Amino acid sequence: MERTFWHRQTADQPLFPDMLWSRPENKARAGKLLVIGGNVHGFAAAGEAYNQALKAGIGSVRVLLPDRLQKTVSKLFPEAEFAPSTPSGSFGRQALAELLDLSAWADGVLLAGDFGRNSETAILLEQFSQKYSGQLTLTKDALDYFTATPKVLISRRETLLVLSFAQLQKLAIKTGLTKAFTFEMGLVQLMDSLHEFTEQHPVALTVKHLENICVAFAGQVSSTKVNDDKDIWRVPTAAHAATWWLQSPAKPFEALATSLI
Repeated sequence: MERTFWHRQTADQPLFPDMLWSRPENKARAGKLLVIGGNVHGFAAAGEAYNQALKAGIGSVRVLLPDRLQKTVSKLFPEAEFAPSTPSGSFGRQALAELLDLSAWADGVLLAGDFGRNSETAILLEQFSQKYSGQLTLTKDALDYFTATPKVLISRRETLLVLSFAQLQKLAIKTGLTKAFTFEMGLVQLMDSLHEFTEQHPVALTVKHLENICVAFAGQVSSTKVNDDKDIWRVPTAAHAATWWLQSPAKPFEALATSLI
Protein backbone atom coordinates (compact mmCIF):
# COMPACT_ATOMS: atom_id res chain seq x y z
CA MET A 1 0.00 0.00 0.00
CA GLU A 2 1.45 3.34 -1.05
CA ARG A 3 1.00 5.98 1.62
CA THR A 4 1.18 9.23 -0.35
CA PHE A 5 -0.15 11.10 2.67
CA TRP A 6 3.00 10.31 4.73
CA HIS A 7 5.91 12.74 4.43
CA ARG A 8 9.25 12.07 6.17
CA GLN A 9 11.47 14.91 7.36
CA THR A 10 14.91 15.28 8.93
CA ALA A 11 16.78 18.31 10.23
CA ASP A 12 18.98 18.45 7.13
CA GLN A 13 16.15 17.58 4.73
CA PRO A 14 13.10 19.74 5.54
CA LEU A 15 9.93 18.91 3.67
CA PHE A 16 9.21 22.52 2.77
CA PRO A 17 12.53 24.41 2.51
CA ASP A 18 10.81 27.46 1.01
CA MET A 19 9.09 28.00 4.35
CA LEU A 20 12.46 28.55 6.01
CA TRP A 21 13.45 31.60 3.97
CA SER A 22 10.02 33.11 3.33
CA ARG A 23 9.35 34.09 6.95
CA PRO A 24 8.60 37.73 7.90
CA GLU A 25 11.80 39.71 8.43
CA ASN A 26 10.02 42.70 9.94
CA LYS A 27 9.05 42.16 13.59
CA ALA A 28 5.84 44.12 13.06
CA ARG A 29 4.77 41.51 10.52
CA ALA A 30 5.90 38.46 12.49
CA GLY A 31 2.62 38.01 14.34
CA LYS A 32 1.14 38.40 17.81
CA LEU A 33 0.74 35.45 20.18
CA LEU A 34 -1.19 35.32 23.45
CA VAL A 35 0.05 32.71 25.95
CA ILE A 36 -2.36 31.65 28.72
CA GLY A 37 -1.54 29.35 31.60
CA GLY A 38 -0.47 28.90 35.19
CA ASN A 39 -2.00 28.61 38.64
CA VAL A 40 -0.95 29.77 42.10
CA HIS A 41 1.49 26.84 42.40
CA GLY A 42 3.40 27.49 39.20
CA PHE A 43 3.67 29.17 35.83
CA ALA A 44 6.64 27.33 34.30
CA ALA A 45 4.71 26.30 31.17
CA ALA A 46 3.61 29.86 30.41
CA GLY A 47 7.10 31.22 31.03
CA GLU A 48 8.69 28.56 28.84
CA ALA A 49 6.15 29.21 26.09
CA TYR A 50 6.94 32.92 26.22
CA ASN A 51 10.68 32.31 25.86
CA GLN A 52 10.26 29.70 23.13
CA ALA A 53 7.91 31.91 21.10
CA LEU A 54 10.55 34.66 21.12
CA LYS A 55 13.16 32.09 20.10
CA ALA A 56 10.87 30.95 17.28
CA GLY A 57 10.69 34.49 15.90
CA ILE A 58 7.32 35.80 17.08
CA GLY A 59 6.76 39.52 16.57
CA SER A 60 4.96 40.18 19.86
CA VAL A 61 3.91 37.93 22.74
CA ARG A 62 1.76 38.60 25.79
CA VAL A 63 1.25 36.27 28.76
CA LEU A 64 -1.88 35.98 30.89
CA LEU A 65 -1.72 34.40 34.36
CA PRO A 66 -4.19 34.07 37.28
CA ASP A 67 -4.12 37.17 39.48
CA ARG A 68 -3.22 35.10 42.57
CA LEU A 69 0.29 35.09 41.09
CA GLN A 70 0.52 38.85 40.72
CA LYS A 71 2.33 39.62 43.98
CA THR A 72 4.99 36.96 43.50
CA VAL A 73 5.41 37.13 39.73
CA SER A 74 5.22 40.82 38.78
CA LYS A 75 8.88 41.53 39.55
CA LEU A 76 10.16 38.22 38.20
CA PHE A 77 8.07 38.37 35.04
CA PRO A 78 7.16 42.02 34.28
CA GLU A 79 5.71 41.08 30.90
CA ALA A 80 2.88 39.11 32.54
CA GLU A 81 -0.73 40.28 32.72
CA PHE A 82 -3.34 38.93 35.09
CA ALA A 83 -6.97 37.78 35.13
CA PRO A 84 -9.38 36.84 37.95
CA SER A 85 -8.67 33.59 39.73
CA THR A 86 -10.53 31.20 42.01
CA PRO A 87 -9.83 31.11 45.77
CA SER A 88 -7.60 28.11 45.09
CA GLY A 89 -5.51 30.11 42.62
CA SER A 90 -6.56 28.82 39.20
CA PHE A 91 -8.27 30.84 36.48
CA GLY A 92 -11.88 31.62 37.41
CA ARG A 93 -14.93 31.94 35.19
CA GLN A 94 -14.74 35.74 35.54
CA ALA A 95 -11.48 35.65 33.57
CA LEU A 96 -13.39 35.01 30.33
CA ALA A 97 -13.67 38.73 29.53
CA GLU A 98 -9.89 39.20 29.83
CA LEU A 99 -9.19 36.11 27.72
CA LEU A 100 -11.49 37.27 24.95
CA ASP A 101 -10.24 40.85 25.11
CA LEU A 102 -6.57 39.89 24.79
CA SER A 103 -7.30 37.23 22.18
CA ALA A 104 -8.83 39.97 19.99
CA TRP A 105 -5.36 41.57 19.97
CA ALA A 106 -3.61 38.32 19.05
CA ASP A 107 -3.23 36.40 15.79
CA GLY A 108 -3.14 33.15 17.76
CA VAL A 109 -3.60 31.84 21.29
CA LEU A 110 -1.58 29.16 23.10
CA LEU A 111 -3.06 27.45 26.16
CA ALA A 112 0.31 26.43 27.56
CA GLY A 113 -0.63 24.40 30.62
CA ASP A 114 -0.08 24.35 34.39
CA PHE A 115 -3.77 25.20 34.85
CA GLY A 116 -4.14 22.86 37.83
CA ARG A 117 -7.39 21.02 38.47
CA ASN A 118 -10.43 23.21 38.99
CA SER A 119 -14.05 22.96 37.89
CA GLU A 120 -14.28 26.73 37.24
CA THR A 121 -11.22 26.59 35.02
CA ALA A 122 -12.82 23.74 33.09
CA ILE A 123 -15.91 25.87 32.39
CA LEU A 124 -13.74 28.85 31.47
CA LEU A 125 -11.59 26.96 28.97
CA GLU A 126 -14.58 25.32 27.31
CA GLN A 127 -16.38 28.66 26.98
CA PHE A 128 -13.27 30.34 25.64
CA SER A 129 -12.63 27.64 23.03
CA GLN A 130 -16.21 28.05 21.80
CA LYS A 131 -16.29 31.86 21.77
CA TYR A 132 -12.80 32.45 20.34
CA SER A 133 -12.69 31.73 16.62
CA GLY A 134 -8.99 32.22 15.82
CA GLN A 135 -5.97 29.92 15.83
CA LEU A 136 -5.90 27.98 19.09
CA THR A 137 -3.06 25.72 20.26
CA LEU A 138 -3.40 23.55 23.37
CA THR A 139 -0.84 21.46 25.21
CA LYS A 140 -0.12 19.76 28.56
CA ASP A 141 -3.02 19.80 31.06
CA ALA A 142 -5.04 22.28 28.98
CA LEU A 143 -6.07 19.19 26.98
CA ASP A 144 -7.08 17.25 30.09
CA TYR A 145 -9.92 19.69 30.68
CA PHE A 146 -11.58 18.43 27.48
CA THR A 147 -11.33 14.68 28.18
CA ALA A 148 -15.06 14.48 28.91
CA THR A 149 -16.03 16.80 26.04
CA PRO A 150 -13.51 16.11 23.26
CA LYS A 151 -15.87 17.12 20.45
CA VAL A 152 -15.54 20.74 21.59
CA LEU A 153 -11.94 20.57 20.36
CA ILE A 154 -11.88 18.04 17.56
CA SER A 155 -14.78 19.68 15.73
CA ARG A 156 -13.25 23.16 16.09
CA ARG A 157 -11.43 24.57 13.07
CA GLU A 158 -8.05 26.29 13.42
CA THR A 159 -7.13 24.11 16.39
CA LEU A 160 -3.82 22.39 17.11
CA LEU A 161 -3.38 19.80 19.87
CA VAL A 162 0.21 19.15 20.97
CA LEU A 163 -0.40 16.10 23.09
CA SER A 164 1.25 13.13 24.75
CA PHE A 165 0.60 9.67 23.38
CA ALA A 166 -1.52 8.84 26.46
CA GLN A 167 -3.66 11.93 25.82
CA LEU A 168 -4.04 10.88 22.18
CA GLN A 169 -5.25 7.45 23.32
CA LYS A 170 -7.94 8.98 25.53
CA LEU A 171 -9.02 11.36 22.78
CA ALA A 172 -9.36 8.54 20.25
CA ILE A 173 -11.35 6.35 22.65
CA LYS A 174 -13.76 9.17 23.45
CA THR A 175 -14.31 9.94 19.76
CA GLY A 176 -14.79 6.33 18.69
CA LEU A 177 -11.90 6.09 16.23
CA THR A 178 -11.90 2.68 14.51
CA LYS A 179 -8.09 2.35 14.65
CA ALA A 180 -6.91 2.29 18.26
CA PHE A 181 -3.73 4.06 19.34
CA THR A 182 -1.51 1.69 21.34
CA PHE A 183 2.02 2.08 22.70
CA GLU A 184 2.94 -1.12 20.87
CA MET A 185 1.95 0.18 17.44
CA GLY A 186 4.66 0.83 14.87
CA LEU A 187 5.22 4.07 13.03
CA VAL A 188 3.35 2.87 9.93
CA GLN A 189 0.26 2.03 11.98
CA LEU A 190 0.47 5.39 13.72
CA MET A 191 0.60 7.20 10.39
CA ASP A 192 -2.48 5.33 9.22
CA SER A 193 -4.42 6.19 12.37
CA LEU A 194 -3.41 9.86 12.34
CA HIS A 195 -4.35 10.01 8.66
CA GLU A 196 -7.79 8.57 9.38
CA PHE A 197 -8.39 10.77 12.44
CA THR A 198 -7.57 14.05 10.69
CA GLU A 199 -9.54 13.10 7.60
CA GLN A 200 -12.60 12.83 9.83
CA HIS A 201 -11.96 15.90 12.00
CA PRO A 202 -10.66 19.43 11.20
CA VAL A 203 -8.24 19.51 14.15
CA ALA A 204 -4.45 19.32 13.73
CA LEU A 205 -2.41 16.94 15.91
CA THR A 206 1.23 16.83 17.02
CA VAL A 207 2.38 13.79 18.99
CA LYS A 208 5.70 12.09 19.81
CA HIS A 209 6.15 8.32 19.37
CA LEU A 210 9.09 6.02 18.58
CA GLU A 211 11.62 8.89 18.49
CA ASN A 212 9.53 10.79 15.95
CA ILE A 213 7.41 13.88 16.33
CA CYS A 214 4.41 13.50 14.04
CA VAL A 215 2.17 16.23 12.64
CA ALA A 216 -1.22 15.45 11.12
CA PHE A 217 -3.72 17.76 9.45
CA ALA A 218 -6.45 17.19 6.85
CA GLY A 219 -5.25 13.64 6.26
CA GLN A 220 -1.63 14.63 5.61
CA VAL A 221 0.99 13.34 8.06
CA SER A 222 4.67 14.15 8.60
CA SER A 223 7.21 12.39 10.79
CA THR A 224 10.35 14.14 12.00
CA LYS A 225 13.10 12.09 13.60
CA VAL A 226 14.35 13.47 16.92
CA ASN A 227 17.74 12.67 18.41
CA ASP A 228 16.75 12.58 22.07
CA ASP A 229 14.09 11.00 24.24
CA LYS A 230 13.39 13.91 26.55
CA ASP A 231 9.92 14.11 28.05
CA ILE A 232 9.98 17.91 28.11
CA TRP A 233 9.05 18.56 24.51
CA ARG A 234 5.41 19.66 24.40
CA VAL A 235 5.62 23.33 25.45
CA PRO A 236 8.59 24.24 23.20
CA THR A 237 7.01 22.34 20.32
CA ALA A 238 3.65 24.06 20.86
CA ALA A 239 5.22 27.54 21.07
CA HIS A 240 7.19 27.07 17.86
CA ALA A 241 4.20 25.55 16.08
CA ALA A 242 1.86 28.36 17.15
CA THR A 243 4.40 30.94 15.96
CA TRP A 244 5.01 29.38 12.55
CA TRP A 245 1.31 28.72 12.03
CA LEU A 246 0.19 32.30 12.62
CA GLN A 247 2.94 33.50 10.28
CA SER A 248 1.68 31.23 7.48
CA PRO A 249 -2.05 30.80 8.15
CA ALA A 250 -2.77 29.68 4.58
CA LYS A 251 -0.33 26.74 4.85
CA PRO A 252 -1.04 25.07 8.21
CA PHE A 253 0.43 21.64 7.49
CA GLU A 254 3.59 23.06 5.93
CA ALA A 255 4.02 25.55 8.81
CA LEU A 256 3.50 22.98 11.56
CA ALA A 257 5.88 20.47 9.99
CA THR A 258 8.58 23.08 9.36
CA SER A 259 8.32 24.46 12.90
CA LEU A 260 9.97 21.23 14.11
CA ILE A 261 13.21 21.95 12.24
